[in-house]
Amino acid sequence: MEQPCYKCGQTVEEGTAFCPHCSAPQIRVLITEPAAQPLAFSAAATKSRDSVALPASQTVPVLALPMQWSQALKPCALAALVALTLVLLRLYPAVALLSAGFLAVVFYRQRRPGIPLRAFEGARLGALAGIIFSIIISLFLAVAVTIPDVRAKMQDEAIKGEQQVAAWFPPNPNTQASIDQIRTPRGFIVFLVEASVGFFVLSVLLAGLGGALGGAVFRRRDKT
Repeated sequence: MEQPCYKCGQTVEEGTAFCPHCSAPQIRVLITEPAAQPLAFSAAATKSRDSVALPASQTVPVLALPMQWSQALKPCALAALVALTLVLLRLYPAVALLSAGFLAVVFYRQRRPGIPLRAFEGARLGALAGIIFSIIISLFLAVAVTIPDVRAKMQDEAIKGEQQVAAWFPPNPNTQASIDQIRTPRGFIVFLVEASVGFFVLSVLLAGLGGALGGAVFRRRDKT
């Protein structure tokens, strides 16, 4: 079998060591280079040798882990129960709700101590605790309304509360009409629904504020 010479282009028999026309060698030997070590492995090895352990306060987290609501439900519910206990002990409800939001952050950090929290995430935990607290109160009210004696006492307390609020303002016919409406069974139910909605919003806001305060406190503590 013939093949052309790579130098002069003349035909040369296969296996011939040198071209008979230009004496160029026809047998070439390929020398393979040693395989280079993977860069990622060598860089990682160098980094592992040269790296120095730093305290957690001087390191930046590589992966931001989102807050998991499935793990936040239990500490928020516990914080809501503590706030409910404080209310039963005659603590002012606004203070109890602020405490519920702060405690929700505390209990969540106890379950996941390595996860940093910001003020916004603390506010979300507090808001969840406020929602749970409001639901518990609403359930208590729903059960209490079914008891005639308790319902009558609640109705009297609601009328007294409206009269005290009306005393702060000039006389208004609409105010007296509202009080008379509460005296009716349907009007009292409407009053409870409106009060529950207002209390729900207030619970979310106050507990969320307490959670934001807790998140800010722990955020500053983690940086130190």
